[in-house]
Amino acid sequence: MATTQERLYNVGGVNMPQPFKIRRLGHFGFNVADMAAGLHFYKDLLGFKVSDHLNFKGNPQRAELLKEVADADCQGAFMHHGSDHHSFVLFPKKALDVLGRGGEHNGDGDVTINQITWQTGSLAEVVNGHHYFNDSGIPIRRTGRDMPGSNWHTYVWDPDDHINELYYGIEQIGWLGRSKPRPMHYRGFSDTPSLPQMSEEAEVQEAVEQGIEIFSGTRDLESTPANYDVEGILLPRPFKITKIGPVNLFVNDLDAALNFYTDRLGFAFTEEASYRGHRAVFLRNGNEHHSLGLFPKALRAELGCSPHTSCMSFGVEVGSYQQLRNAVAFLKERGVTFQEIPAELHPGIDYAAFARDPDGHLIQLYYYMEQLGWEGQPRPKELRRPVKGNGNSDEWPETLDALSDTYVDQVFQGPLG
Repeated sequence: MATTQERLYNVGGVNMPQPFKIRRLGHFGFNVADMAAGLHFYKDLLGFKVSDHLNFKGNPQRAELLKEVADADCQGAFMHHGSDHHSFVLFPKKALDVLGRGGEHNGDGDVTINQITWQTGSLAEVVNGHHYFNDSGIPIRRTGRDMPGSNWHTYVWDPDDHINELYYGIEQIGWLGRSKPRPMHYRGFSDTPSLPQMSEEAEVQEAVEQGIEIFSGTRDLESTPANYDVEGILLPRPFKITKIGPVNLFVNDLDAALNFYTDRLGFAFTEEASYRGHRAVFLRNGNEHHSLGLFPKALRAELGCSPHTSCMSFGVEVGSYQQLRNAVAFLKERGVTFQEIPAELHPGIDYAAFARDPDGHLIQLYYYMEQLGWEGQPRPKELRRPVKGNGNSDEWPETLDALSDTYVDQVFQGPLG
């Protein structure tokens, strides 16, 4: 699907339809009613680790607005599965409902996604993206640099009031497992930054010269015994999350959403599916089959999805098919419920299971996504692997035959634990 825009922008010396190029899904988040239950699900069961906490009563203005909200309902968590400071965020819905999501942008009251965050290739792309959105009349929520996480950003709303963030340069958590200490957060920005900015290396050196203890940041120690042999490494769970995404959304106007994500954010069309007379569209920003799926809200009730959220599902990839089977069994043993989603609605992913979190959000567990080559064409439907048992993992085969693109997307950096 070609963009309708005619102007081209110089992105690192290459002419492109937008002044930025999204490389990947960087992080994602939910606003939840029960933070304790959410943390148990995402941290203890799925294995995300907390990199930092956020107290929404942390400044006097917010504290006054939230004075009737319990302190426990004002604590958010930044979480990670790899070296990025955060790949998943869990925030308290009660506090955010009081604070508001930003003026008139409240959707249908079913937007529980905190944000969908896409990584660009440079700070210049983020800043140029801000000016591009402003010139295009696209509502901008805020621009600057987040702390914690240190990522430079600009936030915009899509037609259904989902917040999309373009970012560059998120903080990396190394082998020590520690985030930046709070005293280093003085480099946060609440407005469009001027260019150029100092490098991250220079920031660290500046902090050292100021006497900041740079090794005093948050470190999340695992409390669950590492009793599972995950392909040669002892871990607390019989699987490891190796990647996040895709994000699947229920939208009011499929064409309006499709135009926004292709014409404005630069996603490429992969394919369209039909289920019970409903269209579903799958878009990508790299060589994976899709990083975003768009579904009509009319399909939500037919699938039995929760009416309180516009998120159809949030994907987490595990390291192998064996890990996927083990993950489903592990979660079922601990009382997690699963919902069947027809295979027609996750093309490019063969075996997948959809776990329900305590707030009713669906988490798509999978191990494989079809890869597209330079010609940008997905595998013909008749050549895809037929799925046995569909959503019923008890009927899945013990092993699978390799495909030409099996495991070629497995690029998790660093050790599994």
